[in-house]
Amino acid sequence: MNVFADIRALVMACLDTLETAGTLPGGLNRAAITVEPPRDAAHGDMATNAAMVLAKPAKMNPRAIAEALAAELAKDDRVTVAEVAGPGFLNMRLAADVWGGVIKAALTNADYGRSTLGQNKKMMVEYVSANPTGPLHVGHTRGAVFGDALASLLDYAGYDVTREYYINDGGAQVDVLARSVYLRYLEAHGQEVAFEDGTYPGDYLIPVGEALKDKVGDAYVGKGEQFWLEDVREYATEAMMSLIRDDLASLGIEMDNFYSEKGLYGSGRIEDAIQTLDQKGLIYRGTLEPPKGKLPEDWEPREQTLFKSTEYGDDVDRPVQKSDGAWTYFAPDIAYHYDKVERGFDALIDVFGADHGGYVKRMKAAVAALSDEKVPLDIKLTQLVKLYKNGEPFKMSKRAGTFVTLRDVVDQVGSDVTRFHMLTRKNDAPLDFDFDKVTEQSKDNPVFYVQYAHARINSVLRKAEVPVDDATLAGADLSLAAHEAELKVAKTLAEWPRLVEIAAKGHEPHRIAFYLYDLASDFHGLWNRGNDDTSLRFLQEGDKATTQAKIALIRAVQVVLASGLGILGVTPAEEMR
Repeated sequence: MNVFADIRALVMACLDTLETAGTLPGGLNRAAITVEPPRDAAHGDMATNAAMVLAKPAKMNPRAIAEALAAELAKDDRVTVAEVAGPGFLNMRLAADVWGGVIKAALTNADYGRSTLGQNKKMMVEYVSANPTGPLHVGHTRGAVFGDALASLLDYAGYDVTREYYINDGGAQVDVLARSVYLRYLEAHGQEVAFEDGTYPGDYLIPVGEALKDKVGDAYVGKGEQFWLEDVREYATEAMMSLIRDDLASLGIEMDNFYSEKGLYGSGRIEDAIQTLDQKGLIYRGTLEPPKGKLPEDWEPREQTLFKSTEYGDDVDRPVQKSDGAWTYFAPDIAYHYDKVERGFDALIDVFGADHGGYVKRMKAAVAALSDEKVPLDIKLTQLVKLYKNGEPFKMSKRAGTFVTLRDVVDQVGSDVTRFHMLTRKNDAPLDFDFDKVTEQSKDNPVFYVQYAHARINSVLRKAEVPVDDATLAGADLSLAAHEAELKVAKTLAEWPRLVEIAAKGHEPHRIAFYLYDLASDFHGLWNRGNDDTSLRFLQEGDKATTQAKIALIRAVQVVLASGLGILGVTPAEEMR
């Protein structure tokens, strides 16, 4: 059930009637017509812009259209008031039993709020994709939580979602990892070692070096790189990926696929992707002008093989092959996304850290060119996270060597708090993560406030002396819970299906967290009003019917809270300690 969709359908039916009667001309484009909450709740329950949208193409006064539409809408039992505002906006008030229907839907339909928006289209969400050179840090944590919640949201909205991690194991950083592990291997043999600039000194490599010693003994001691680099690189990469998988698991994240960059080299897939672009006339030999400021790694003052990315909105054309024949960093990324297109995905989403902002236009250009602009790519950037504890910046992890790890955060506050708080800001806005505040039990802490609402409702259900199973509650006389404060909660519940679709269309899972906070606020507000007005208390002594009606309302709240928390990957709290 989606009340907003239902009332929009009613508006459309009324417009059909007006067309049939000749009040409106036929064939008008109605795509931009909306039904949504008015900006001021005092104006009604819902508002439509239909008259404003149709006025110009119909060559009519918008207020005249609105008045005719209002007269038709008022004939429906669901609409108690339909009144014109301003130049032609139309505000509606709905009957109380409409909101009762919302409560029943939440109690009887396990899929309340789920959408068919995605129509089972295949959607790839690639996220985290950190270099396999160490444990995930707090920046990766935000991207991991955002990507995972987005994937869950899209699944909830009817998409066929695949979660994928791109293993960046084809670059020079993996050789640095191998050399760092080799130093720990020598250390495990009792040798004194020095970590030069550019190596990874973190303690997390100590057990890797010791495990390598257990595996190969002293076979690599005193040997040149040509004897051990390739083997140690493979061994170290797998060890780091095992660590990363464990880190992700601590946040409740499971990937459907792990895709290796290294596997692209020598497979012919890079060549195929570049050849495909070449066949489209998008590859040429040329020399780029030196960019202003810091020179990027892929710029050379000589002729290179270039991709005409400017034809698809990029600022400059991009090198794909260096003058010496080696591929640039961009080339395997093109091949990887070509592989995504070839796998038949209808749309792609990449979640990058903010430091990859310069990659957005070129990557979108590549996918547009490779798919003939049939497969959209949305790239979401996650901004930095600043950590605080006891009012001071939280210091780096000794184990990691240079940064705070994902495990540091999860071990401090738990997965649920970490995940929820990471979604309390839009992905492209900086985020402060204060260890004290995210565990504070107050209204100012949205994690606690939402969980407290879910647990509080549980406490009411436990104390109730009437049947509180959902089927029984759905049959309650909900007219007994029709106080304006109670209707306010029901109206917020009605927005859940609409909110899911808005968040899914915008790829904005933070909207779910915001909505849950608003719903929890409405519930807590109703609870508090019951302290002064006994008629609003959920348990009405000696009045079974009213008690069941009020519990039906708050149980519906609990159902929606649990659904929303499920999208965010947060376990609802059964009780608060």
